[in-house]
Amino acid sequence: MSESVITGQAAQWSAPAHVKALTTFRTGGVSTGAFNSLNLAAHVGDDRASVKENRARVVDQLGLPSEPIWLRQVHGRRVVQAESHQRDCIADGSFSRQAGVVCVALTADCIPLFLTDKLGSFVCLLHVGWRGLVAGVIESGLTTLGSRPQELLAWVGPGIGRDEFVVGGEVHQQLTRQLPAHAQAFASHGDKWRADLGRMIEQRLQWAGVTEIRRSETCTAKNPAAWFSHRRDGRCGRMASLIWLA
Repeated sequence: MSESVITGQAAQWSAPAHVKALTTFRTGGVSTGAFNSLNLAAHVGDDRASVKENRARVVDQLGLPSEPIWLRQVHGRRVVQAESHQRDCIADGSFSRQAGVVCVALTADCIPLFLTDKLGSFVCLLHVGWRGLVAGVIESGLTTLGSRPQELLAWVGPGIGRDEFVVGGEVHQQLTRQLPAHAQAFASHGDKWRADLGRMIEQRLQWAGVTEIRRSETCTAKNPAAWFSHRRDGRCGRMASLIWLA
């Protein structure tokens, strides 16, 4: 990966060709130090001019049809119609049925969940960590979309894998209480648990009736050259996941 060229991991799913979806790598930007180099988050302590330049480069180099509708994510359940809200509104997901509107989610271990339907009549992007799972962001997104589950396509994007995601008993209890099948996504690790967040997202989708689900096998915590990871590094930048209708 070149330091001067912005690239990313494209969604590997069966969406129609006019649905564009990818997650950026951390390379190709101008940020330095802990945020080296393509940090796209304005809330992590990076120089604001660097973030502005990084965002401009993403729009230019990826050929985006418009500036993404950046959100202020809070690990909640609110999902908004992107073009109807100002940038930086508080939400953890957005959707659009309009061509040229770019939905975005920022992550550094949490998982971006991409959604569309078989016709590509809309795009949706959710920011999902364990707190978002508990809050019900997936269920909120599906309800907001109002589509038949059998028509939906889902791409569970890159995020932290089970080998690196160790949580305490309280997190295990909250998640398995909500959906007992989540117990299959945990493995004991001393007095803690290794948690497969991607698997739990799949389970939530399946529980809601979604059957067309594909998943990235990428663990953001295992490859520091390509990905930011809050669990690995603490203070760090954020990748952007982007989806739009061309």
